[in-house]
Amino acid sequence: MKKLIINLLSLIICFQLSAQDFTQAQKDKWLEIAEANTPSLVVCKKKPISLVTISEDKSAFQGYKAVPKPGLENFYGNDMRGQTETVLDFGEHLTGFVSFKIDEKKHAVDAPIRLKFTFAETPAEATLPFDPYTGSLGRAWLQDEVVTITEVPATITIPRRVSFRYARIDVMGKCPDFKISEIHLDATTSVKVKPVPLAASTPALIKDIDKVALNTLKECMQTVYEDGPKRDRRLWIGDLYLEMLANRYSFKNDSLTKRCLYLFAGLIYTDGVVQPCVFERPKPHPQINHLFDYALIYNVVLKEYLEDTGDIETANDLWPVVKSQVQFPKKYIQENGLIDYIQADKEWWLFFDWNRELDKQACLQGCVIWAYKNTYELAKKLGKEDEVAELPGLIDKLSKAAHKYLYDKKQGVFVSGDKKQISYGSQAWMVLSGVASKKEGAEAFKNIAKLENAVYPGAPYMYHYVVDAMINVGLKQEAKDVVVSYWGGMAKKRADTFWEVYVPDNDFVSPYGAFLVNSYCHAWACTPTYFIRKYPEIFQK
Repeated sequence: MKKLIINLLSLIICFQLSAQDFTQAQKDKWLEIAEANTPSLVVCKKKPISLVTISEDKSAFQGYKAVPKPGLENFYGNDMRGQTETVLDFGEHLTGFVSFKIDEKKHAVDAPIRLKFTFAETPAEATLPFDPYTGSLGRAWLQDEVVTITEVPATITIPRRVSFRYARIDVMGKCPDFKISEIHLDATTSVKVKPVPLAASTPALIKDIDKVALNTLKECMQTVYEDGPKRDRRLWIGDLYLEMLANRYSFKNDSLTKRCLYLFAGLIYTDGVVQPCVFERPKPHPQINHLFDYALIYNVVLKEYLEDTGDIETANDLWPVVKSQVQFPKKYIQENGLIDYIQADKEWWLFFDWNRELDKQACLQGCVIWAYKNTYELAKKLGKEDEVAELPGLIDKLSKAAHKYLYDKKQGVFVSGDKKQISYGSQAWMVLSGVASKKEGAEAFKNIAKLENAVYPGAPYMYHYVVDAMINVGLKQEAKDVVVSYWGGMAKKRADTFWEVYVPDNDFVSPYGAFLVNSYCHAWACTPTYFIRKYPEIFQK
């Protein structure tokens, strides 16, 4: 024990001495480069395509569906007094700013008009009451806005940017007669390139999945890669990584990836660890929250960016940030080669997935190895192997320990934690890290499919890594089956964009205690387009 304590203290001292000292001048320079790469937004005027009635339907997602009804052509001239639950369908998921025009109907307006707008990504959101609100996130994320108009005629632009397909309008209280003569959305995105069409022979469901995935990515590509345009409207490293992969095979906006890399660099913690998420307005600033696995992913994003663009100048400029990220995991490497995940969990947020049941030991072990391998590959591309010369030895030590302690030969799967939990996440990260051989990884996925107690992913984020791992070990049909069943399940439930959280047998799951505050257009769910377009031999036939 005494020897272990001495080793841990040595690692802590090593981390403190080797952590990069980033000056404010250097960070300011990085933020200037981020600002210089801010994309101009494409603005497109969108109008509603129909009126709809929101009807209960037990077979529909969350028990509600939108049913088109006639009358849109008359909507703009009708007297709106006393109208409630007027729901406009814009026909697609959109993000931007809503404007509308109010006019007199018969007589001069002699009293204020008060309207309540509810902007909804799903039919349920357009009809269910928001209050009483029981969620753990701020109530104001829900998109209802009350507008009072005292002078008519008037053209009003709602100041808040909204993200929706359905717009519900309720007239509040007694008011004069009036009409809404025009309503539209100035929809925004930084996407300027139309992706190459899929092969004509591509199955219809795969085409639908790709279309929804592209819509998801397009909506989240604003002036940063947002995680969700409704909520949280900020840049997270985990979402950045998956969006960057999908963008590579679709919209090809590499400067947006570069902007995001520099934002994280310019807002790095004083201890040399990158922030897990940042806000760009009113000026770039971080959300204070150490997140272990996301910090490691930064290095992988930069390596992938370099491979995609050949932008060696950016890679060299941000190399000190990458080098700093390899330091903090060393503190938790025990003498036997396993990461002390219990201590790490006390000091950091370990995410990996929204399934609260997931034991994260194997995921963390695998993620560190994966990040170290990618970092060393980046170092070789930059000729900087000597600056991270310890990585090959650490990779070997961590990998051997993972295989020795986490591989259950009898069951042919990888386990995690004191209770030897068996999860899809553990199998995925043991494959992606290279701890599992190709044969072991393939057998592990086949074996876990037979187990009743296996822990499944709780969100599209982890499902991405599962699909990626399956393809890595040659389980091409199994990977396709996951995309078809999981993302195809959302498509069949008429998703316009893919959701933050999806559990096939429970439409009401929420990490926040209130499903209406879930993001129904979420960046980390966009990666089917990456798989479909990168591996046409698997998906486009």
